[in-house]
Amino acid sequence: MIQALVFYLFAAITVASAVMVISARNPVHAVLFLILAFFNAAGLFLLVGAEFLAMVLVVVYVGAVAVLFLFVVMLLDINFLKLREGFLQYLPIGGVIGLILLAELALVAGSWSFAPDAPLSVGTHVPDPTVVTNTDALGRLIYTDYFYLFQIAGLILLVAMIGTILLTLRGRTDVRRQSIAEQVARTKADSVEIRKVASGGGI
Repeated sequence: MIQALVFYLFAAITVASAVMVISARNPVHAVLFLILAFFNAAGLFLLVGAEFLAMVLVVVYVGAVAVLFLFVVMLLDINFLKLREGFLQYLPIGGVIGLILLAELALVAGSWSFAPDAPLSVGTHVPDPTVVTNTDALGRLIYTDYFYLFQIAGLILLVAMIGTILLTLRGRTDVRRQSIAEQVARTKADSVEIRKVASGGGI
């Protein structure tokens, strides 16, 4: 009974926080509600015994991503009113994409509910908790059955990171930069100049 009450409490706060994320007018408040949603989602993971996912959600998303969003929103002077000007113009496209995502989620939920023996069912890869831990089971699953998909996901993230750096990198001529190749290629003749200085005189 207590576990059910805690579950409904975490679930209600998570749903309410998610609604406030997309409805809050202040972007700083939206990020704070996002952090609250992450914490309650981590509590839901703990209730089902997925302590590793709960830890990753708190450490990665709350400790890095959400805090980064918060600092970016607070430090950058972004005109959010100007960003919302084209909302009605892109509303049909957004609606179509939302319907497609909703249909995909319905198909996934239907396969879990009505086909328990299907490969997509929840209970297919659930290990015995008395034999292996949750973290051990997740590691075995990722690095055996889904190893290639895991590596492809890492490559996609690497390409996205490199593309972001190239898009935001701007060369400035008024800044002195270090050239490792020129420093390594320097010789003694280029670096050292010997001069004979007379006694009592200067260079």
